[in-house]
Amino acid sequence: MSPDQLFDVSREIVLITGVSGQLGSEYASAFLQRGARVAGLDVRPSAFSEMLARDYSERFRFLAADVADRGLLENALAEIDRQFGTPTVLVNNAAIDSPPSAPLEENGPFEDYPEASWDKVIDVNLKGVHLCCQIFGGAMARAGKGSIINIASIYGVVSPDQNLYEYRRQRGETFYKPIAYSASKSGILNMTRYLAVYWAKKNVRVNTLTIAGVFNNQEQAFLDAYCGRIPVGHMAKVSDYNGAVLFLASSASRYMTGANLVVDGGWTAI
Repeated sequence: MSPDQLFDVSREIVLITGVSGQLGSEYASAFLQRGARVAGLDVRPSAFSEMLARDYSERFRFLAADVADRGLLENALAEIDRQFGTPTVLVNNAAIDSPPSAPLEENGPFEDYPEASWDKVIDVNLKGVHLCCQIFGGAMARAGKGSIINIASIYGVVSPDQNLYEYRRQRGETFYKPIAYSASKSGILNMTRYLAVYWAKKNVRVNTLTIAGVFNNQEQAFLDAYCGRIPVGHMAKVSDYNGAVLFLASSASRYMTGANLVVDGGWTAI
């Protein structure tokens, strides 16, 4: 197999959840630039996904669906089958967290973390991946081919560093990185292992990609704290995870399943 064939994704049918987000749109663009057909799934389109639909009208489709809604996901699979065929790559990218601008109770002490917030995060980040694997991964298993890439986080491997937010507490805010995101991303790791073993004989590979933070015009005090903590000294660019995703989707990783590929600028090495 030539080097070009080894990393070739031009024949893949790729489904990316959370395609309207910062990373989802970047993954979609990376696959489209390399000839793949891409279905992007999210609750609503973004300006970028609308641009992809214009620029790659023959190879990109946006599908409106909530990853926690089985019926909508089944409809999405039927539409992808009609447009492109059975997906061969699933990137489970959709996820939510409590942003720094969330209401105070979202980012308050653990003891006061709202039950409704826990349910909402787990519904999207864990149940959503479970359902997408059932529906799209199940279709791959029936077809006898596929690669599932579950996007996790450093905060599913290690605890959030609450010291990063000390600057907020010093200015009078009660702020802690909440628990639900970490718990959901930790659950992804063993869901990946389970499915990798379950579908090994069906030629469906399932791997986790664990990533660190991405620059998105965060306030300077946070950037100073984060960049002072991470060994490489800076947050990831939005394109820094493309290589790992393309690798996991391609034949270059054909003997890799049940693994956790960590691309985090050295965060978890400390």
